[in-house]
Amino acid sequence: MKIRIGDELLTEHIRVRIRVDFRGESKTGRFFFGGKSKELVAETMREQQVALLRNVPLQGIIIEDIDLSLDIYTVAEENGRRHHDEVAYAPIILTLRVENIDDLLPFLVKPEFRKIEFLSPENISLHRLDMERLLFRLSQSFQQELRLLEQKYSR
Repeated sequence: MKIRIGDELLTEHIRVRIRVDFRGESKTGRFFFGGKSKELVAETMREQQVALLRNVPLQGIIIEDIDLSLDIYTVAEENGRRHHDEVAYAPIILTLRVENIDDLLPFLVKPEFRKIEFLSPENISLHRLDMERLLFRLSQSFQQELRLLEQKYSR
C-alpha cells in the first residue's frame, strides 16, 4: 500500500480489526445421550477456526492478535412458520496487517463476517486500476463463496 504524505510516497501496511461470529446449532445425539448444546458447537467451531488461523499462513496477511474474550451469545432466529430456533454465536476479533486492501476479501465474503474497523492509515487513496482490481477480486471471491455454499447445501 502506497501512501502519499505531501511529496513523499511511503509504503505502509493497512491495519484492521475484524469481527467474525461462528454459528452453532444444537445437535441431537443418538438415543438419549451424546447431543451437543448450541453453545458447545459454537465454541468448537471457534476453536477450529482459531487453530486454522494460527497454523495456516495467509498470503499478504499478518495476524497480529486473536481476541477470544467476547462471550458466546444466543439469538432466536425464525425458521419458517412462527417457529423459532435458538442459535449460538462465538465471536472472534482479529487484528490484521495486510499489504493490499484486496487481501481482506477472503474474510469479508464469509457469512461469519460482522464488522471491520480500519486502524491505520487514517486515509487511503486508490488509483483507478487498484479500484478495478479490488472490485474484480471482490466479484471472484463472492462467486467462489456462493459455489461453496451451494455445494454444502446440495449434499
